[in-house]
Amino acid sequence: MTQAVRADREAMEYDVIIVGGGPAGLSCAIRLKQLSAERSQELSVCVLEKGSEVGAHLLSGAVFETRALDELIPDWKGQGAPLDCLAGKDQFLFLSKEKSFSLPVPPTMKNHGNYIISLGQLARWLAQQAEGLGVEIFPGFAAAELLCNEEGAVVGVATGDMGLDQDGNKTDMFEPGVELHARQTILAEGCHGSLTKQAIQKFNLRENADPQSYGLGIKEVWEVKPENHLEGSITHTIGWPVDAQTYGGSWIYHMKDNLVSIGYVVGLDYQNPYLSPFEEMQRFKTHPKIRELLEGGRRVSYGARALVEGGLQSLPKLTFAGGCLIGDSAGFLNVAKIKGNHAAMKSGMIAAESIFEGLAQETTPHVGWECDSYAQNFKSSWLYKDLYKVRNFRPGFHKGLWFGVLHSAFQTIGGWRLPYTLPQHADHAQLKKADQCQPIEYPKPDGKLTFDRLTSVQLSNTNHAENQPCHLQLKEADIPLQVNLPDYAEPAQRYCPAAVYEIVEEGGVQKFQINSQNCVHCKTCDIKDPSQNINWIVPQGGDGPNYGSM
Repeated sequence: MTQAVRADREAMEYDVIIVGGGPAGLSCAIRLKQLSAERSQELSVCVLEKGSEVGAHLLSGAVFETRALDELIPDWKGQGAPLDCLAGKDQFLFLSKEKSFSLPVPPTMKNHGNYIISLGQLARWLAQQAEGLGVEIFPGFAAAELLCNEEGAVVGVATGDMGLDQDGNKTDMFEPGVELHARQTILAEGCHGSLTKQAIQKFNLRENADPQSYGLGIKEVWEVKPENHLEGSITHTIGWPVDAQTYGGSWIYHMKDNLVSIGYVVGLDYQNPYLSPFEEMQRFKTHPKIRELLEGGRRVSYGARALVEGGLQSLPKLTFAGGCLIGDSAGFLNVAKIKGNHAAMKSGMIAAESIFEGLAQETTPHVGWECDSYAQNFKSSWLYKDLYKVRNFRPGFHKGLWFGVLHSAFQTIGGWRLPYTLPQHADHAQLKKADQCQPIEYPKPDGKLTFDRLTSVQLSNTNHAENQPCHLQLKEADIPLQVNLPDYAEPAQRYCPAAVYEIVEEGGVQKFQINSQNCVHCKTCDIKDPSQNINWIVPQGGDGPNYGSM
């Protein structure tokens, strides 16, 4: 038995701990329990979810491919899975400032047989399936620390202490965190998870991988006029409002009940520090084609989340002593398909099957062993084959929109077979100095079609307890004003979609202000800060956005 690292913390023991209650973590938990029942070998599994409930922090477009779900729960229809909006007609548009032009829909973006879904609803259904198999799920428990034994292997996680003030001091409401010990600790935190960062650094998991590349997705759900609604319709756009050197594009998915999921993604390798992904999304909605759809409707929800775009060459080493990475914690999203949920689920299933076989062997150590077969099984799966075919899609856009479009078309017709892999780059390093770029003048919001960030954050149901320690940590307090402001016009004021970061004046003195209560947990600041000076850690309890059915 592993002893508690801190004497004041309660310790709980499991065979497997999964950090994150998204599609990857829940699929992994379900598969572990399925195998446990099939082989009559009892296995204790728990899932920690930092959101106030399963699905609270999940945000995705989302058009869902059922391939992994078909394998995991073949009778998902009979079991009542919330997939009831079948994908209809696909449309792919190039936008100029005033006009739109139809383009051929790439084969990877065709959605026949797929479904438009709410990822939050799907996750809550998966959680029900997992609990029915005996998985213990703890929402509102944010894993804040990796626990390691004397040999340096991961032996579990600890949740954060509760009831600390902004200076980290204990208050009268102080409660120590809980330690959860396990033979395997699986990180399924989604894009750029805080424990995943710790594991990558501690075990040097990126030694033989390219840097990860990311995008920021801004999403709104609108209720549109019935005459503007076409259930199942799917549209993607490229072009305006970003320039040809900036990777970006939109989605428009018509769900049930006159609801439309509309979003805009900007690649976080953009170069102009004056660019604001949030404002690009608002400007996008003023295009005549989009305005026509939304006018007379109302915006009902808002959210933002970073997503992994690096592809196969950006995958870190998947395993380490005592655990592994699954889902977007590793980076399995298929950019060419604009889909990652099915890939996240499949990675969780592969990890579950590999770990179960290891745990079933009598020679496997109780804690700290590395499941080498996971990476091997991934390489023999359809998931690896899919990602290999599209490995050059995203880096092809490093040379601009039109080269990227032509190169992706070449890849689609067979160019992927050629034995070359384009490298990825670190997004923060692509930002140019402010004096090399033109400021961007964005139109003021009208409150009907376009909105400001604070009004938008209100729709995300974001809440953080008052007086808790700031979960957005500066490694060096003077860098925002002494480096980022003069060199880059402090881009945190613009890349954050929740108005967390501001330059304010107090008594004639400039101050870098962090409004952490606004944070929607998108992780953009941790990724894009040009000085890599911001460290995003989990806040206390289940704080953050509550996206519901986003």
